[in-house]
Amino acid sequence: KGYQENGKQRYKCKHCHRKQQADYSYQAYIPELNRTISEYTKEGVRIRGIARLLKISTTTLIRRIISISKNITAPHVTANIEYEVDEIKTFVGRKTDHIWVTYALNRDDKSVSCFSVGPRTNETLRKVTDKLSNAKRVYTDKLRQYRTLLSPAIHKTTNRGTNHIERYNLTIRTHIKRLNRRTICYSRAISMLYAVMKIYFWG
Repeated sequence: KGYQENGKQRYKCKHCHRKQQADYSYQAYIPELNRTISEYTKEGVRIRGIARLLKISTTTLIRRIISISKNITAPHVTANIEYEVDEIKTFVGRKTDHIWVTYALNRDDKSVSCFSVGPRTNETLRKVTDKLSNAKRVYTDKLRQYRTLLSPAIHKTTNRGTNHIERYNLTIRTHIKRLNRRTICYSRAISMLYAVMKIYFWG
């Protein structure tokens, strides 16, 4: 299908009709790069570290991470299952700007069913609790907002009821440096924090 502007041979796919070249000089154009970026992100490699390993610019990498997260679909929230809900506190831009990552953990397979990123308000929590209306049981801590957001028939605050999700919080903080309590690898935008968490949970 002719030649690129750099003089390299161009090919056209007979199925999707997209045009591409066999070998790319700039690594960011490699189609299989998204999978590598997702793996490095889930392993806790920071942005500049991934850029150095893949030999691409940090701005290109940030755009690629956001693009990858937009193509990830959230899993279906299964009904009649026990869940645990908790929040992780972090900050964006500066330490005084507190941001909370609220998510629901499936007790059966220890997978994250849904999450939200934002301030510790009812609006942020409701994005998670509204999806758990058909759950068999939802275990939370004694945060008072949950009393109004969850039905008393399924809401429980028993002792050691959130052991699994509290342990998962430690795993997340270990893998993702931007969520560490004392770190210089913080997020500078909520959209970037949301994209990284989406890749880590479901990528």
